[in-house]
Amino acid sequence: MPDAHHLLLFVAAGLLLNLTPGPDVLCVTTQGLRAGFRAGVAAALGVAAGCFVHIVAAAAGVGALLAASGQAFLVLKLVGAAYLLWVGLRLLRHPGEVDIKSIAITDRITPAFGVKSFKDAFLNGFWTNALNPKVALFFLAFVPQFIAPDAADKTRAFIALGLVFNANGLLVNLGWAAMAAWMRHGLGRAGHRLERVTRALDRAAGVLFVAFGIKLAAAAGPAS
Repeated sequence: MPDAHHLLLFVAAGLLLNLTPGPDVLCVTTQGLRAGFRAGVAAALGVAAGCFVHIVAAAAGVGALLAASGQAFLVLKLVGAAYLLWVGLRLLRHPGEVDIKSIAITDRITPAFGVKSFKDAFLNGFWTNALNPKVALFFLAFVPQFIAPDAADKTRAFIALGLVFNANGLLVNLGWAAMAAWMRHGLGRAGHRLERVTRALDRAAGVLFVAFGIKLAAAAGPAS
């Protein structure tokens, strides 16, 4: 692990990077707005679980394989892009509906697309993160900068810093979930305005997911 100064710098940089909106943030906020805080939390936990996959893979050398092999990167990139495109197109074709009556009583899951259960919300977050090869390459590029060249066990230091970064990301995503839930309750008091806004945001989220998918599909390989 780095010393206290470098650890604080690592935490600050990680928080700033996690605050940058992207597919993970979009996934958490749409789940939270459509189905409440607990659905947003489930999505945030899914994102964190997906991030664990990248931490372990990078520490085990899979991330290095992606960085070195254009073919391996291409396969995972296309799978991730296809998933983002699928989510985006489904949101555009079937914008979610919100059960207005349930808002003042409970935060239960409502039968809307992609949020049929907390498990679905969790899996949406998990796959959005786990299928993005850019996350694996990010860990390989960012985390080693804070590991001392003379560290006794670089793999353990990498995993420890990855866990710190993931904890930061989870806190940020929980904040996004809380903000989305607050918006949901505020709009819910305005009656059917929430349903109209949610439909509009679902469509906007669909466009963004499609854009993220196209951007990922068009991303240059690691050797470029």
